[in-house]
Amino acid sequence: MAHQGITIIIPTFNEEKGIAKTLETLLAITKNYRDTEIIVADAGADRTAEIASGYPVILCRPEKGRARQMNAGAAIARHDTLYFLHADTLPPETFIDDIRKAMKEGKNAGCFRMRFDDPHPIMAFYGWFTRVPLPICRGGDQSLFIAKKLFEATGGFDENLLVMEDIDIIGRIERRTQFHILESEVVTSARKYRRNGILRLQAIFGTIHFMYAAGYDQESIVRFYRDNIKPEEDPEKTV
Repeated sequence: MAHQGITIIIPTFNEEKGIAKTLETLLAITKNYRDTEIIVADAGADRTAEIASGYPVILCRPEKGRARQMNAGAAIARHDTLYFLHADTLPPETFIDDIRKAMKEGKNAGCFRMRFDDPHPIMAFYGWFTRVPLPICRGGDQSLFIAKKLFEATGGFDENLLVMEDIDIIGRIERRTQFHILESEVVTSARKYRRNGILRLQAIFGTIHFMYAAGYDQESIVRFYRDNIKPEEDPEKTV
């Protein structure tokens, strides 16, 4: 049976305001587990790397681009299960056990359900749909666990993609095996919705999913994204 060590990979770009909370949460959850490691793949210019280096994690500094950063983390991972997590998303306290159980059951790739850190009823409504097994209901904020061998067999994240890299790899995973949505929930930041409007941003995301499914080129999708979504710390942060 495969060894159930887990490598947590966090791609970051200018996340100095929140990276400490994320790492402290992860370290508190994983402190009683053997065979876990945390890799921060940082490509920013703020204090994220400096802050992360103060914790017992592995820091790597790849070039900017979420797909490139996650691949860089996977390349140095020691364990046979990879768990990709956005810096502004916190996993459930049971995530290690949940992933190990899933892997033992032969579920070699999947994600968690998701809810936002905002009690607004519409945000709760959006979160409910993350249990639905349709591509338009997926997103990188739900995190991703995958057997390292399967990740390598798929070719990893497509570094040519600036948006929809998570949807792309899920599509390639599903051509090889089933993709599973676990019942536990991650909690992700609603900061982008608060900045851009709850209904407006969801409509924009829906349009981006449609453009991707319809075969629009990356340049067109990225232009639409930048023209319609107010920038935050990272102008290339994606859905």
